Amino acid sequence: MLSKKEKKLIKEIWERLTPVAADIGSDALLRMFASYPGTKTYFSHLDISPGSAHLSSHGKKIVLAIAEGAKDISQLTVTLAPLQTLHAYQLRIDPTNFKLLSHCMLVTLACYLGSEFTPVAHAAMDKFLSAFAAVLSEKYR
Repeated sequence: MLSKKEKKLIKEIWERLTPVAADIGSDALLRMFASYPGTKTYFSHLDISPGSAHLSSHGKKIVLAIAEGAKDISQLTVTLAPLQTLHAYQLRIDPTNFKLLSHCMLVTLACYLGSEFTPVAHAAMDKFLSAFAAVLSEKYR
């Protein structure tokens, strides 16, 4: 799915973004909530207003999980196994939301990285985030 060069690029991008994980994650979540309001239903017990501690905390968790998966993409299924179970069986999140968040994450990355988010980086990241969403959805089958 991804070339060696693309895997290296993805890993480097997420390593650079880890220090601002809360900002990236909360921005992607806000974009998802604005673009796809139905996704807010899974967060009704949290304060998901801009700048809230809950939004920042969950956004950071998401980005750190993505960054962890980027460290060894060949082991993505193993890395995400606990999150698969959590989201499928306990939280019962509609798996379509993983694709929606992936799209919003791409937009957020483009905003944060600017000219560094080249067409090559964009294409590689799109493939990676699609795989990430697909792995999270595997327990639903």
